[in-house]
Order: sequence, then C-alpha cells, then structure tokens
Amino acid sequence: MATLELVWDMDGTLLDSTVMVPAAFVAAVRDLGGPSVGPDQVVASYSLGTPEVILAHLVGRQLALDETEVYYRKLKGVEVAPYSGVVDALGTLRESGRAVAVFTGASSRAAAMLLKAAGLTVDILIGGDHVQRPKPAGDGLILAAEQLGVAPADLAYIGDSPLDLRAAATAGSRSAAAAWGHLYDGAEPSDATLTRPEEALALLAARPRR
Repeated sequence: MATLELVWDMDGTLLDSTVMVPAAFVAAVRDLGGPSVGPDQVVASYSLGTPEVILAHLVGRQLALDETEVYYRKLKGVEVAPYSGVVDALGTLRESGRAVAVFTGASSRAAAMLLKAAGLTVDILIGGDHVQRPKPAGDGLILAAEQLGVAPADLAYIGDSPLDLRAAATAGSRSAAAAWGHLYDGAEPSDATLTRPEEALALLAARPRR
C-alpha cells in the first residue's frame, strides 16, 4: 500500500518568522517612500504572492528590480529560529529515507535565505516564484508531487494558514493544520490537526487520498 509523502509550509510552520518577516516588509516600504504600514497589513497581503508582489502592493506602485532588492537587504542577516520539534522531525524524516520538501508562498530566494539563517536544509524547495498562481491554488503541491515522483493524492501538506489547507484541498492532497503556527485558525477544515511538528511523522502511514 502506498504511503504519504510530506510537504511543509515554511513561515509559521517550520520557522517562527512571525515578527521578523513582517518587520522586513515594513522597513522596506518605509525606505521606498511608501505609506505607513503595520505588521497586520503585511500578513493580510501574504495571499497576493511573492515578496515582490506584496512589496509593490504595500508601496502602492510598480517597483523597479533594484527597488525590490530593498526587501532582500532587510532579510540579510536576520535571526530566525525553527519551531521547537522541527529539527528532530526533519531529522527523523531523513533517517527514514524521506525527502524534506517545502512549498512556500515566499520567493525561493527569500526562503533559501531564511532556511539558511535558521540552520535548516531541505531537499526540495518550491517558492512562490515557481508557480503561476499563489495559494490557495494547488499549483505548488502539484509541482512538489512531480518532483517527489508521486501523485498529488499521495501528499500531506502541513501548514498553519487557511490558505495552506485550501491549497491542499485544491490539489487533491491531504491537509494537516500546524496548530503551533501564528496563522492557525481552528475553524478552517483540515484532514488532521497537529499540535507539534513531530506528530507529522504519523501521517506517513496514512492512506493516500483517492
């Protein structure tokens, strides 16, 4: 019987980036002469897509390539940590011969910077710049399934945001809510609710969705 492969969201699921990512956007908008914005406005804009799209939205105009670099400069050298249990969960996953796969709405460049800062390495990294449509579209999970060599039904996507859970449903994958994340909403339907990252390992033995 086939078993599931795991795909993880990054912000709010693997990394406790609740404060520093919105702060980087706020500072970048300020440096680009945009309006005063707060962290809540940044988080509400996550569904728009990559950092480049979000930044242009917050500034209120199209941005040149060198202007979008302001955000990445703010990210450089930030301190960010994985949530408790993440390192052990990913280590156990690798020990069992499984890939560590991540699908994030952040750009692959931003994701690589943040994962490196947190001391995490992944085998498959799919960023918002790798797909045409941002979450809640399931494009990133379909791409992850292709790279893992399985069908989307053979995936479980672990994420804190309702957008993550809806993306899983759209792709035909299983959804697992990361209840430790800052965007977790208990009212959003999911196939499973996890209270600790280690609990994701139990999903490996679940029956794929058909």
